[in-house]
Amino acid sequence: MKKGYQALLAEAEAEIETLPVDAALQLHKDGSALFVDLRDPREIQRDGRIPGSFHCPRGMLEFWIDPESPYAKPVFAEPRRFVFYCASGWRSALAAKTAQDMGLPSVSHIGGGFTAWKNRGGPVERPVPRS
Repeated sequence: MKKGYQALLAEAEAEIETLPVDAALQLHKDGSALFVDLRDPREIQRDGRIPGSFHCPRGMLEFWIDPESPYAKPVFAEPRRFVFYCASGWRSALAAKTAQDMGLPSVSHIGGGFTAWKNRGGPVERPVPRS
């Protein structure tokens, strides 16, 4: 193996902005950024999500960002700040690096992810139970 996940994470962390949870909480309170949840739908169903966040499964990120993709989502063309998060901050670090490389102008991620958010007492929106 030429490069493992730890090397990829280290490279991403060196080039992206990692928000401490308190800074992310303030951005959320201000409403000045769009929080992007990269977790699997089962994780969201089980654990909840940051209120008002936009769900983008990690596997679709590149396709949803690229305006030339048939799967492009207009939300990623908006001139705003994007804050990515996952459960622990690994997927979101790699996603923030990818989004930045693809040209999104203002991208960061939450250090420690949703777990750190919940542990700090950040608001959590519970999904409607499936019947």
